[in-house]
Amino acid sequence: MNRLSGESSPYLRQHADNPVDWRPWGEDAFAEARDRDVPVLLSVGYSTCHWCHVMAHESFEDADTAAQMNAQFVNVKVDREERPDVDAVYMAATQAMTGQGGWPMTVFLTPGGEPFHAGTYFPPRDGHGLPSFRRVMSAVTRAWTEEREQIVGSAQALSAHIREASRPAPAEGTLPPDGPDRAVAALRRAYDAAQGGFGHAPKFPAPTTLDFLLTRADGRDMALGTLRAMLAGGLHDQLGGGFHRYSVDERWRVPHFEKMLYDNAQLTRTLLHAWQHTGDAAFERAARSTLAYLLRKMRDPAGGFYSAQDADTAGVEGLTFTWTPDEVRAALPDPEGAELLLTHLGIRPEGDFLDPHRPEYGRRSVPHVAVPVATLAARAGVPEAELAARLDDLRGRMFAVRTQRPQPGTDTKVLASWNGLVLAAFADAARILQDDTYAEVARAVAAFLREHMRLADGTLRHTWADGASRVEGLLEDHALVALGLVALFQADGDPAHLHWARELWDVTVRDFWNDEAGVFMASGGQAEPLLARQAPGFDSAVISDNAAAALLALWMDRYFAVPGAEDKARRTVDAFARDMLAATGGFGGLWQAAAFLNAPHAEVAIIGTANERRALETVAATCPLPFVALSFTEAGDDLPVLEGRPGGGLGYVCVNRTCDLPTRDPAVFRAQLEALTGV
Repeated sequence: MNRLSGESSPYLRQHADNPVDWRPWGEDAFAEARDRDVPVLLSVGYSTCHWCHVMAHESFEDADTAAQMNAQFVNVKVDREERPDVDAVYMAATQAMTGQGGWPMTVFLTPGGEPFHAGTYFPPRDGHGLPSFRRVMSAVTRAWTEEREQIVGSAQALSAHIREASRPAPAEGTLPPDGPDRAVAALRRAYDAAQGGFGHAPKFPAPTTLDFLLTRADGRDMALGTLRAMLAGGLHDQLGGGFHRYSVDERWRVPHFEKMLYDNAQLTRTLLHAWQHTGDAAFERAARSTLAYLLRKMRDPAGGFYSAQDADTAGVEGLTFTWTPDEVRAALPDPEGAELLLTHLGIRPEGDFLDPHRPEYGRRSVPHVAVPVATLAARAGVPEAELAARLDDLRGRMFAVRTQRPQPGTDTKVLASWNGLVLAAFADAARILQDDTYAEVARAVAAFLREHMRLADGTLRHTWADGASRVEGLLEDHALVALGLVALFQADGDPAHLHWARELWDVTVRDFWNDEAGVFMASGGQAEPLLARQAPGFDSAVISDNAAAALLALWMDRYFAVPGAEDKARRTVDAFARDMLAATGGFGGLWQAAAFLNAPHAEVAIIGTANERRALETVAATCPLPFVALSFTEAGDDLPVLEGRPGGGLGYVCVNRTCDLPTRDPAVFRAQLEALTGV
């Protein structure tokens, strides 16, 4: 029995029955490696990672492979979502050694934690240009035994390189005034006008980049085109709502089937912003169906939201989500309706997806919009609305059958940072769609975070599972939860949310700000010492730590006029300016911060009781106001934006400390907002 059965991470517990003598990350593992004088084999993954499951089945569940691992190494398992700080350090090492990275990640370390050999997935047998896992282990052991001095020297040199590369340096200049224009131009060159998205397959949703483009009149078409292509593809779950992780093809048709909380939370906000710009009901429907999916499958009874849903069902990738024509016909006894839906969703005998590890399940189809409703209605000579309603009913029947299938597993750990994202998503939905049921969910998320993940000193824990919070909170936790609280204040007007956000900002500055370099560090000064402390500005699947912190700084400036907050945001953007211009598509979060810095200081306040505010709030809900301090609340709080302003349902629009006349007239208020946004 290994030592993972008592861990809170579902990913670690997935490996508790392996014959491998796994240990969790910690000093005990490295102490044993020193005692035995053997390397550490570090394996990093996450619970919904398909290839992590493949390598586990092929190697970690194999008795002979496990025996070799146990004899030659101290074996350590890490959940990258639970310990993103550990993952980031050794991913940097893997990329430095191999030129690429990914999960599963396999890194061989000295007993001092210094990496000397790395890779990602290793197969059980030599093939496809990859050595077998057992061959790799044998080579590492031989080198450790026969070439120790060289191995240790190389590990020390690589570790020094990682420390130096991770050490933030002061900005060499500032982001040029035309930086955002250059960013849009660079994205235009990479844009796939035919299929949406940027570059070639695989294609990722990139919500931070889409949100930046939505703020730009010269880039909005790229964001809207990409979103519409995604909504029509298999990336979008056409039956159950929500989005899968990414598309393996250029047409968004065949996804990698895991569903992540962060993708669905971030994309919900992007869809809502797209609806504000266009009024296109498809964006509203997709946002609502995504939130419904999260409530149905990802919510913990305590009020937080789970991390992810697996790509595999019973060891077969996408089995729950894919179909054959015969399965659809069996699900829909109405033959005419079945054929209509088969045509609409592109479900064909030849299929478009095959799990290479389980070919016995054959080729299956991923539902996608193969023939639009308008085209089908024109062919049939019926009103489009009538056919759309019929298709909705057929999809609902098909989904009901799907719910009876075996379902993919769910990673039930709750991460503070990702719950900050989902808090913001439900808060935005409440404000933009004028639906208080979403506000109730957002308030429940905030209450969960305060009760279960906030410590007495005001700091947050990173992860919660089985009733206990663990792992010291990181920058991402404090910044993203605070941003979610800002969104919740904008939705329900309770200043307590905004004051808690300021408390988290104070923690962020105290524990994570590096004044010498002008950036925020991912882990705090009291965190476990690792090879290096990172200061990420590049957006991975989630907005980067520094982008989130810079945006938070700007909200603190706009709402509280916090001394130095705007300067910290500007210094952060300038610190990454060169990288932002060199790799535009990877810095959508910081481009949003740059756009915020360039925007006027704008405030929109509606002061009065909820009933008094309702008519003006309905007007504001349809207007995209991404960089405006919104305060829809009652009079009497000490917020600067409310000071000296009477209530009674009056609306105030101010730009650079110059205000329009307050009004209760929705038409006048709309005209003021349209002048503010340049519509």
